[in-house]
Amino acid sequence: MRAYSAFSLVYDTLMEDVDYIGWADYIEKIFEKEHMKPVNMAELACGTGNLTNILANRGYHLLGTDISSDMLFIAREKSIEGSGSITYLQQDMKEMSLPTELDVILCVCDGFNYILDNKDLEDIFAKVKKHLKKDGLFIFDISSHYKLKNILGNNTYAENYDEVSYIWENYYDEEESICDFDLTIFVEEDGLYRKFEEKHSQRAYKIDEIGEILKKAGFSSINVYDGYSFNSPKEESERISFVCR
Repeated sequence: MRAYSAFSLVYDTLMEDVDYIGWADYIEKIFEKEHMKPVNMAELACGTGNLTNILANRGYHLLGTDISSDMLFIAREKSIEGSGSITYLQQDMKEMSLPTELDVILCVCDGFNYILDNKDLEDIFAKVKKHLKKDGLFIFDISSHYKLKNILGNNTYAENYDEVSYIWENYYDEEESICDFDLTIFVEEDGLYRKFEEKHSQRAYKIDEIGEILKKAGFSSINVYDGYSFNSPKEESERISFVCR
């Protein structure tokens, strides 16, 4: 199956409790804090376009990229319902090629946790820097090392809905700092359920690791926050936000 093909069927169900409006509000607070009024933005690993569409409907010009054509198909369907300016491109972050320099580049909700190698991540950060205007902003977040190791790692989750059910089994590799997710999905079709299986992996990065990789890629101004706040991260913070310039 194509990457994230089955995952796209349940992605919005898995993410139904995520406050995307609050996420967009937080991003705009970052703009205020950084004294910036951006126009052109890109969102990497945009998934089904939940945040992309909100920001576009607030007047920003958005470019959304994702590796999955299935995710982007859903995102484009959502964009038809809105009034914002969005262009979607199918693209692997490792082969990033954006058509213009941008005011802001975003990557939210674990996008960079899926990059398992330090050198690959450094190359992506360098490409981001190349595609930003002078003094442009690079905003992203990761699931923390603590979350992947202690909350998601070696646990199993399951949900049963009318049209979709899933079993999500996680295995954390202490030596490699990688959490493997085995996802089994059942999708209702004409009264029966079709079974899909996918495997995903995320790297548990520590804050200092990300900071060093950003510096190697050429970023000098790096601010780190706990979740969707402007507070310093704590030992048990589950989401870490980075604002780089």
